[in-house]
Amino acid sequence: MEQGRRGDAVALFMASTGMPDAAIAGARSGPGWPTLEAIAPTLAYDDAVLAGGGIPSATARIAVPTLVFSGSASPDVMQDAARATAAAIPGAEHRSLPDQTHALVPEVVAPVLTGFFAPA
Repeated sequence: MEQGRRGDAVALFMASTGMPDAAIAGARSGPGWPTLEAIAPTLAYDDAVLAGGGIPSATARIAVPTLVFSGSASPDVMQDAARATAAAIPGAEHRSLPDQTHALVPEVVAPVLTGFFAPA
């Protein structure tokens, strides 16, 4: 990143998570790309935690109620990652939200969170 290639770093990270090249190209031309480039220096921490793409072993020590979301309209690789993360956390639940992408809509998430944290 010292060479001014933050965009390339973001694209490489996205590719390492399984994002297809076409989706990365679309993201590069989207309005959010400058924000992603701005946080590119933090990707080294993300990569360290992911330890080569796996589920961090520390998830087995999480001892609080945990709800992991995925959107049904997200790429399969993201949905698979959400399910695997929930499976690695003792007692965690996974919920796939219909018609949602990786960018979950707050109005859809809020009632699910309310039900999870304050059941009737």
